Amino acid sequence: MKRKQFIAGAILTAASGTVMAKQIKSESTGLKKGNIIHNVYFWLKDGISKTEEEDFLRYFELLAKIPLVQTINYGKAAPTPKREVVDHSYSYHLIITFKNLQDITAYGNHPDHAAGAEQFKKYWQRVEVKDTIII
Repeated sequence: MKRKQFIAGAILTAASGTVMAKQIKSESTGLKKGNIIHNVYFWLKDGISKTEEEDFLRYFELLAKIPLVQTINYGKAAPTPKREVVDHSYSYHLIITFKNLQDITAYGNHPDHAAGAEQFKKYWQRVEVKDTIII
């Protein structure tokens, strides 16, 4: 059991350790089997202003208000040494945890999620999602 907790902690650390992060919401003290880590990488459009970038960050605040979200953190690529396997090209990394698959599915269909994506998509040129289930 301690090994699983260590591995879960290492996964979250690895997921968030590559970014300079800010925590918005925290309802959970640790990851458990079946929890979902929802990793979203955003590449913002070239030439957006500082004001537009600050407006984009309001999207994360909006998502934090969706009741199914357990934790939400975001950050920028950390200035770690360049290596072939490290990607520093993204603008922001959003990390959201959910209790289970049902919650992330409901989150994906939540009207605030859809409305926020529609409102703020004008700021990004690319998005990648990588979801992990804790085993």
